[in-house]
Amino acid sequence: MKRTMGTMTTHTTRTALITGAGRAAGLGFAVARGLAERGFHVVLTARDASAVEPLAALLRQEGHAVTALPLDLSDRATMDAAAARLTEDFGRLDVLVNNASAMPDFRVLDALDADMDAVRTAMEVSVIGPWALTQALLPLLKAAPAARIVNVASLSAQQIAAGLDLGAPLRSPAYSMAKYMLNALTGVLARALADTPILVNAVDPGNTATHPERGDDADDRTPAESARDIVRAATLGPDGPTGQLFGNTHPAT
Repeated sequence: MKRTMGTMTTHTTRTALITGAGRAAGLGFAVARGLAERGFHVVLTARDASAVEPLAALLRQEGHAVTALPLDLSDRATMDAAAARLTEDFGRLDVLVNNASAMPDFRVLDALDADMDAVRTAMEVSVIGPWALTQALLPLLKAAPAARIVNVASLSAQQIAAGLDLGAPLRSPAYSMAKYMLNALTGVLARALADTPILVNAVDPGNTATHPERGDDADDRTPAESARDIVRAATLGPDGPTGQLFGNTHPAT
């Protein structure tokens, strides 16, 4: 929404872009619904636009404002195209949720068995992609009064953060290393944006039942439960923290 004041045009619609939001049972879609319920115009993105459009239509039926866009974190051209569309339609971006993830080595139990192509894929989606997307959307984030960037972390990264003696082989090493690097990127971006109102944090949503085909556990959190922690970090007040990692056992306040 644009409001014209004399010769000046200001953009008043609060907007939130979520990556990896192409699955109805996924965390990204639950985050989108949570932000939409708070009045944001949510932008659902995924590599395949045909996956997000039906989900966008579902949220519209619930009375929410939603846009669906294709966005591939390995393709800078799609990031730039999304930035151009947001610039034209909204002129700002209040929330960026880097939720997209790749776990190409779910059953790998030791780093020495890692497939390097899987490592590259995980790094592209969880580290390089969010880094490049932040660059592409930075003018829009700076145009918002106080934007928030939330990187979706993973408990898997804590195996590495615990120290050199992990106590056990590193499971899903490509995924775990990529999430560890995403946590590091969170701190780097927070420092780089320290002189702006933009807050950058990571959230570990805990074990979440989003992949029944892989065998979710009975005590896993629902996507809606996990999404609440991410929405909380995405809507922190001006005195909120930055450069931090939060989770369901140590939530952002």
